[in-house]
Amino acid sequence: MPLRQANAAPDRVAAETPLRGIRSNIVQSIRAFRVQELQDAAQTLGQHFLYANLANAQTKQEVLDLIGQQFMLSSYVGKNFDALYDGMTDPLHKSGPQPGFIVVLEHVPANARFDKEAREQLLDIFRDAADYWGDRKIPFRCFYSFL
Repeated sequence: MPLRQANAAPDRVAAETPLRGIRSNIVQSIRAFRVQELQDAAQTLGQHFLYANLANAQTKQEVLDLIGQQFMLSSYVGKNFDALYDGMTDPLHKSGPQPGFIVVLEHVPANARFDKEAREQLLDIFRDAADYWGDRKIPFRCFYSFL
C-alpha cells in the first residue's frame, strides 16, 4: 500500500484508536494488532500509512527493493540500509509538514539469506527513523512481523 495521508480530522483523540497506550515513536512487533486496524488508526489520526509485505523477499536486496517499491520511495532507497534511512527521513521532512506515520513491515524474512543480524539492521533503520521524527515531534510508529 502506498504512502497515504488520511483525510479524517487529526484532532480526534488517540484514545479512539487501538494505539492508545503505545508511545508515539516506537518500533515493535505487530503482536495483537491487525493491519486493517493500524490502517484505520492512521486514517483516524490523519497520518500516513506505509505498508510493505515482504513475504516474497529472501535477501537484503529484495527486502530493500520491496520496501522502496511498496512505500513508493525513490529508486535509490533500494541500494542499501543507509539509503533507506535517508529516504524515510530528510526528503520527507523537507517536503513539508508531516502529520505522522504508521508503518507496517509484514512478513520480514527469517532465513539464512536474511539472518538475525540483517533483520536487526533493518529494524535499527526504523528505530533511527522513529528517533529522527521524534526529535521533530512527529509520531512514527513501526510495526513488524517475521515470516
